[in-house]
Amino acid sequence: MKLAVIGASAGVGLELVLQLVERAHFVTTLSRSVEAIPNHANIRKIRGSSLNEADVSQAIGGAEAILVTLGTGTSTQATGLYPGSANAILRALEKAAGKPPLIVLTGFGAGDSWNYNSLLMKALFRLLLKDVYAEKTRMEHILSTGYPNSMFVRPGRLTNGALTKKYRVVTTLNEQTRVGAISRKDVAHFLAEQAEHPSFIGQYPALSD
Repeated sequence: MKLAVIGASAGVGLELVLQLVERAHFVTTLSRSVEAIPNHANIRKIRGSSLNEADVSQAIGGAEAILVTLGTGTSTQATGLYPGSANAILRALEKAAGKPPLIVLTGFGAGDSWNYNSLLMKALFRLLLKDVYAEKTRMEHILSTGYPNSMFVRPGRLTNGALTKKYRVVTTLNEQTRVGAISRKDVAHFLAEQAEHPSFIGQYPALSD
């Protein structure tokens, strides 16, 4: 398959690229830096910005699925990256041929999932991550309303643990919902699986160990 990964230079995005290449896919990456992305015959690297419609259009051209794995690192401030990128991606998709699946990584705490966090996590979010997750929620809203062929993946706390391929996918939230930590490698595995066989279009699957 020909796939596009927007936000591929670190974290889940970089791990996803590595796993997609192992699966023999052809991957076009878009990121501000490309040095960490390996040189490989199946990888086409584009240095650019997800905020720039022209860069996004270049990256997604011909893609059979588009994966968005943007991150702001350790920043706890509102940067505008998530909603700004959502608008640029949506404009690029409007001009693209076909309607490939759009698989977007956000986080547990975005949208309505906020209500199902533990008291400790809610306190942590209010203290450190409120603005970041408000922008992730805006990204979800912009893309879900503007591009129905999309899904939004909400992992719990990310770790640097091993690839286990043994994780929970939660689609129904209730008072008994518990979403804990999950490794970046396992999140990347789920995203790769969905790129090949998208089974959660229109949904917000939460991931946990």
